[in-house]
Amino acid sequence: MPTVSFRSFALHYQSKGEGPPLVLVHGSWGDHHNWDRVVPGLAKSFRVISYDRRGHSASGGPPGQGSVLDDAADLAGLIEQLELAPAHIVGTSFGGCVVLRLATLRPHMFRSLIVHEPPLLGLLQADDEVSDLLSEVQRRVASVVTLLEAGDHVGGARHFVEEVALGTGAWDELPEPVRRTFVHNASTWLDEVRDPDALTLPLDKLAGLSAPALITRGDQSPPWFELIARRVARALPAAEEHVFRGAGHAPHLSHPSEWISRVDDFATKAA
Repeated sequence: MPTVSFRSFALHYQSKGEGPPLVLVHGSWGDHHNWDRVVPGLAKSFRVISYDRRGHSASGGPPGQGSVLDDAADLAGLIEQLELAPAHIVGTSFGGCVVLRLATLRPHMFRSLIVHEPPLLGLLQADDEVSDLLSEVQRRVASVVTLLEAGDHVGGARHFVEEVALGTGAWDELPEPVRRTFVHNASTWLDEVRDPDALTLPLDKLAGLSAPALITRGDQSPPWFELIARRVARALPAAEEHVFRGAGHAPHLSHPSEWISRVDDFATKAA
């Protein structure tokens, strides 16, 4: 895999296809292989760039605590070095948090913005109506942290997938390479949990994004993702919402054809 280099580390990336640039930003625990089911379809219309975020799989990273701001800066650096701007920029789960954070800082980099279920739980903190729901999420997250801090990366990864993100039984349904990647990258999730900025967003700063935006969710996902998606969509000047029927937190894995069709159609019209 080729790399883009920063002062003290390099990001590994993959480029497939030709056409307008479309950058894919993976979520927690994963790497660029999370997109393997959708890259060939997207590459028929776009130059598709996927990469391993800092500290994940083949990419390096400086020592110490990372942050969502670091990830956003990395994404900007990747786009600048490859001369991709303005690009269609797509993020899923925590990758969506990274993409949205970049939109508040460098909106001119976007030809369009597409995110699926960013776990911006901080946006729900002041809402008394969802306090019980939020407490339950925090309890589940704390259980994963306990397992990881005890060195049980397999147990922590399984618990995250089944209790936080995808639902009971989902771990065994994931392809074995995806499970191995989750375990390998487990420690990066602790950085995200410990970052006070990771799961929140200055929504008012999204007003500077003039590019079209698509905010998606699955109707089988935990209910907090719907609440977050609606708040993000309302903050964007030109946003559409879409629900993947029968899908949950990872439609690019469970419903790849439908996901490709929706993203391709939206990005093509946005261009």
